[in-house]
Amino acid sequence: MDINLQEVACEKEVQLIKRLKSLNKVLVAFSGGVDSTYLLAVAQESLGQNCQAVFARGLMISTQEEQEALALVTKYNFPVQVIDFDVLGLQEFRNNPPNRCYFCKKKLFETFLELSKSKDNAAVIDGTNASDAQDYRPGRVALEELGIISPLLETGLTKAEIRILSKLRNLPTWNKPSMACLASRVPYGDAIDAELLKRIARAEAILQQKGYLECRVRAHGEIARIEIPINSFSRCIQEHAEITAPLLELGFRFVTLDLMGLRSGSLNPI
Repeated sequence: MDINLQEVACEKEVQLIKRLKSLNKVLVAFSGGVDSTYLLAVAQESLGQNCQAVFARGLMISTQEEQEALALVTKYNFPVQVIDFDVLGLQEFRNNPPNRCYFCKKKLFETFLELSKSKDNAAVIDGTNASDAQDYRPGRVALEELGIISPLLETGLTKAEIRILSKLRNLPTWNKPSMACLASRVPYGDAIDAELLKRIARAEAILQQKGYLECRVRAHGEIARIEIPINSFSRCIQEHAEITAPLLELGFRFVTLDLMGLRSGSLNPI
């Protein structure tokens, strides 16, 4: 571990704790990922009973992600309320325009803000970090419009630093692969429905069960485009029959391996 990086991260954590305490009461948007788990752990430590969290269950996440998130809730006794979010009730989500995330985040966090009223108007906070500013994220616009607070971003904590701090706290998410809404696997303009999201989730579950923990299955109509780290290519080619057969059974006609490897936001507009 880079000692200098660790020192910088720890200094930023001190600032994070000060910021959280200044908010008095918070409602943490919890997903079970690296960032929100770390944020919730620090917020709970800093604010005690004045820290609550909310987890949105819906078709935008896989069953496995949901189970892993709720397992964390049980293990660490996190104060999390689970709500059901009908993401397909949003026409803008189903139509899948380039700014799809804006509409989804706006509706989701409006729901969180409404929930916060029953919790003494706690400040709604999310796990956006400093590294996220480097990617195309229209959902950030919605959060800014709604006044959602992003303490990790405010204190300049990057994804790498959050992983270091998570490891120091023995959080099992410290090395968890970055995840994203299942809709991010669908090219903009292609309609999204429940069947498609479930097919993508099952396809990625097949790869994960084979040991490809970092993976994406981008759905281009009948084509399943697999993104995995380049150093996993050789093994994937050797296991091609074991991988393609179950994906074909899911309804894909073609299964391809993207030679550019795994990369976040590969379907985002340039």
